[in-house]
Amino acid sequence: MLELLLTTYVFCYHFQLDDPLIQLVEDYKWINFFDFDWRLGIDGLSIGPILLTGFITTLATLAAWPVTRDSRLFHFLMLAMYSGQIGSFSSRDLLLFFIMWELELIPVYLLLSMWGGKETPVLSYKVYFVHCRRFRFSLTRGSGYRLIWFQRTNIKFETSANQSYPVALEIIFYIGFFLAFAVKSPIIPLHTWLPDTHGEAHYSTCMLLAGILLKMGAYGLVRINMELLPHAHSIFSPWLVIVGTMQIIYAASTSSGQRNLKKRIAYSSVSHMGFIIIGIGSITDTGLNGAVLQIISHGFLGGCAFFLGRNTYDRIRLVYLDEMGGIAIPMPKIFTMFSIFRWLPLHYRA
Repeated sequence: MLELLLTTYVFCYHFQLDDPLIQLVEDYKWINFFDFDWRLGIDGLSIGPILLTGFITTLATLAAWPVTRDSRLFHFLMLAMYSGQIGSFSSRDLLLFFIMWELELIPVYLLLSMWGGKETPVLSYKVYFVHCRRFRFSLTRGSGYRLIWFQRTNIKFETSANQSYPVALEIIFYIGFFLAFAVKSPIIPLHTWLPDTHGEAHYSTCMLLAGILLKMGAYGLVRINMELLPHAHSIFSPWLVIVGTMQIIYAASTSSGQRNLKKRIAYSSVSHMGFIIIGIGSITDTGLNGAVLQIISHGFLGGCAFFLGRNTYDRIRLVYLDEMGGIAIPMPKIFTMFSIFRWLPLHYRA
């Protein structure tokens, strides 16, 4: 709660909305041998996800009050995850971005393996997320280190954005980064981990997954693929629009057939991410602004949907919709809030 209040205070009194430059900058020498610096800063693209991260983490902490088994470790992992997310959104250095990107995955792995559901063995989560981590590590870190090596010590985002690469090399970088971010977003057909994970994870973990982690993939697409590799992005942008359209239709159709409440919300999140992909692929100011708005709005609404799902489960101890038999009569207030948060996405997209 204190972190959210401090972040809101800084945003209100120290962040200039009409200033397009990087603000609240921290720049210190970090690893002198490699000439790497600790560079943090906030601009108009990162301030929204940072505020969203603070709000969703606070909401997830409130939703975690029923946790009694190793509750201190549970909350510590949530705060560690919060640190990695804030670091990813505020990094102004490629190497620091990759370190924060990988750092936030460790708490997610522990939260899922230690507080997961009983229906699926914990070992399956461990095996899957280890492979998922290796996949993203090989692509993201591999492409990132090649990019760092290609430009030697010029690894600031501002410097890299003005760097020119051969088109063929830029395409190779783009594909590697895109596949890594597509797992995180997720983008079909690399989305299959998300519904199963939501189905077995604790509601607080689901809130962090849907509200923040998915948005990190979209943020990476804008910050690295779109800003640092513009020529390759212009080549692949029509395909992004096609994939985003397919994702909206497929995930929305699949969501309506889910019996598990958490899986239904998960597939709806995958569908909403399709709008973000279309906005990123449009290469227009309006499309990019719409993608950023959708990142913030869906992060807020997705987190609130899982928060209400947790409150529903605490009262009736049921997660399958056909067993609930409707919640309008036994829980009219939660039903009303569910209806509001489920209809709000239509307003934002309109």
